[in-house]
Amino acid sequence: MREAHVVTSRVEEPGSTFDESPGQRSPAKGVRRLDRVVIRFAGDSGDGMQLTGDRFTSETAGFGNDLSTLPNFPAEIRAPAGTLPGVSSFQLHFADHDILTPGDAPDVLVAMNPAALKANLADLPRGAEIIVNTDEFTKRALSKVGWQADPLDDGTLQEYRVHPVALTTLTVEALKETSLARKDAERAKNMFALGLLSWMYHRPTEGTETFLRSKFAKKPDIAEANVLAFRAGWNYGETTESFAVSYEVAPAAKAFTPGRYRNISGNLALAYGLIAASKQSGLSLFLGSYPITPASDILHELSKHKNFGVRTFQAEDEIAGIGAALGAAFGGALGVTTTSGPGIALKSETIGLAVSLELPLVVVDIQRGGPSTGLPTKTEQADLLQAMFGRNGEAPVPIVAPASPGECFTMALEAARIALTYRTPVFLLSDGYLANGSEPWRVPELSELPDLRVEFATEPNAPDGSGDFWPYLRDPETLARPWAVPGTPGLEHRVGGIEKQDGTGNISYDPANHDHMVRTRQAKIDGIAVPDLTVDDPSGDADLLVLGWGSTFGPIAAGVRRARAAGGKVAQAHLRHLNPFPANLGEVLGRYERVLVPEMNLGQLAMLLRARYLVDARSFTQVSGMPFKAAQLAAVISEALDD
Repeated sequence: MREAHVVTSRVEEPGSTFDESPGQRSPAKGVRRLDRVVIRFAGDSGDGMQLTGDRFTSETAGFGNDLSTLPNFPAEIRAPAGTLPGVSSFQLHFADHDILTPGDAPDVLVAMNPAALKANLADLPRGAEIIVNTDEFTKRALSKVGWQADPLDDGTLQEYRVHPVALTTLTVEALKETSLARKDAERAKNMFALGLLSWMYHRPTEGTETFLRSKFAKKPDIAEANVLAFRAGWNYGETTESFAVSYEVAPAAKAFTPGRYRNISGNLALAYGLIAASKQSGLSLFLGSYPITPASDILHELSKHKNFGVRTFQAEDEIAGIGAALGAAFGGALGVTTTSGPGIALKSETIGLAVSLELPLVVVDIQRGGPSTGLPTKTEQADLLQAMFGRNGEAPVPIVAPASPGECFTMALEAARIALTYRTPVFLLSDGYLANGSEPWRVPELSELPDLRVEFATEPNAPDGSGDFWPYLRDPETLARPWAVPGTPGLEHRVGGIEKQDGTGNISYDPANHDHMVRTRQAKIDGIAVPDLTVDDPSGDADLLVLGWGSTFGPIAAGVRRARAAGGKVAQAHLRHLNPFPANLGEVLGRYERVLVPEMNLGQLAMLLRARYLVDARSFTQVSGMPFKAAQLAAVISEALDD
């Protein structure tokens, strides 16, 4: 189904009633039906925009809409108030049909101050609605962002439908009977805005009230103040003449296969996937990690699940984190370390050690803008070559990459499967867009999860009958070495970073043995069983293949939809396995006259494809810290079709 603006729009006749908490919808208000909408909440990084967006998202997911989100916030803990660098925003796209992206442009902008309005104004299409907090439009606040005149009065916003709302004043008035000081009461203005938007789009309210009382359970006065502000916002929408129409977006009943769904972010899905891998393998999960944006949420989440046998270790630095995880793997646990690009650079020596030891280890890289510290809260997928080659010597490592927030669960299981089966460290490449973004996710049945059970070595295995244990005697099918838990009687063995003799594991400087071991480790990775690449080519005679990896899936698929709707014959394929590539990738690339590879880097996958398959892959790249837009890729695809 195409991504488009309203396909059906009508106003209900007066007299319609809606029995909804906190009050009953007025019969004087009209209701317009939409097929989709994009809302962006924007304000200071201290205004609670992420919490507001998250709550609106949760209620929207519970209502049954398909959705996609894009949180966008500064890297500073508290950027300067009222300035453009300090603006935090949360964009939500929800619809009555299946959607793929958070939307190219907001239909509605909630701007809590002049900085939020100015930072986001260029993204608004003509006719968009703007709900603006007039209390913050003071001369001082306007001058901070370079506005000499008030844009609410000078015609700047004449192309938009503007709703001036004194959010701060109304919030304080709603809370005047509480014990809160004015400054504390003002902080609840985000809940007033959430209540107003919940009225406008018929979102459920009970879940948010329950959430607020739970979140502030230890501060009941704060909890009740937020609930009161939320209700006041809802009632304001119901009674004010500024909003004569509210909107309905029906549940996306046809977008989902039957099952139980929940809203989930990429980092949360990844954490759950690691727990599932632990239970399916029968191994305890050990996470050795050092906090780093945008990967820290995985550490936070896993630390809550000691009941599943999860052990989390917040190390003093990145090197200690992976060292502990590798040590846990040596001891028979499912070892995991999480980080972002800068941390991978620090962990590279220990990843090489894991290659030499041939122990299972899952290395999670939630990519962000670089180089160096770069853009900690912005997205990028520029660590592919670092994951592929960023170690000394020949040290091949498998690489997998999820395509959506929900797929982070699946690919965590897949990374664990490869690591445990082939006794190797495995990279899982997510990124900030997937990590912080969310979507509806079908909770899988236990029967759908893979069997990851592992057999540890328990007996001596020396082929010469000596009764010794050879730690590098390989499985002929997988080339994996045996995994012996330290302390197993008779299986004492030595490991280290110096080259081993094949089979015995003794230290060896023999040139022929080193050549053999290097080629064997590479052959093990090359021989990993991964699914064939599937291609979406409805006509079967497309000339152009659009090939992507990671989080570009949604924008690429949306762009391909638009190109097909315009009559273009376009095929699409998406890589989840980047090392080794699917066995049929060369054949797939050979079918098409032209190959387009959109990436949020300077063409890293395209370079690998050119080198490996000698195909003239055309790159389309972006490294702005933001994901591609569907319209942007549709235009690029159309241009490629016309070449």
